[in-house]
Amino acid sequence: MDSWPGEHGLESYYTLCNGFISFVLNYWHSKLKLVLIFRFSSEEISGQNQVRASVQRRIRQSIADEYPRLEPLLDDLLPKKSPMIVVKCQNHLNLVVVNNVPLFFNIRDGPYMPTLRLLHQYPDIMKKFQVDRGAIKFVLSGANIMCPGLTSPGGVLDDEVEEETPVAIMAEGKQHALAIGFTKLSAKDIRTINKGIGVDNMHYLNDGLWKMEKLE
Repeated sequence: MDSWPGEHGLESYYTLCNGFISFVLNYWHSKLKLVLIFRFSSEEISGQNQVRASVQRRIRQSIADEYPRLEPLLDDLLPKKSPMIVVKCQNHLNLVVVNNVPLFFNIRDGPYMPTLRLLHQYPDIMKKFQVDRGAIKFVLSGANIMCPGLTSPGGVLDDEVEEETPVAIMAEGKQHALAIGFTKLSAKDIRTINKGIGVDNMHYLNDGLWKMEKLE
């Protein structure tokens, strides 16, 4: 008897292998992000400097462009007369710090994202996605947000959101955001594809960045 799988068996075999490879890649991607932010501490800081006025203006404008609702508040959050410090950390993580308080972060030259503490003060500055109750414990452990957690009953998508967009991650039955995410897919693709990672989990409640209220 020929033990080699038939046409349908071979197709199932490849599907299984591809699924396993995808799982492994997603697992290690999550592990890398844990090193980037979730276990962040002052020991990860590699340098910091007070930026020039021109750089400060550029950062302010970038933040205003990304979050138009925040623009009227920027003079209070990022006063022109207060020193702005950019703290460089390992793995290309940058923090924007004013009066010793981390307010925004980005990775490499990516968009600036507010810290959760800042978002809780100004909850309407970002586009929002909502996960269902079942996804909460996974998000709070640092896992990326899977498409089914956003499309199932209890999940909510903003169909205007495109891929590579910072979003606030809300949760069914909860008032405040529990994470900051960065979309891998547009909201429409998340709804259509409905499998795999929809949003990268960049920063969540009680991670290293959350615990660092001030940099002394």
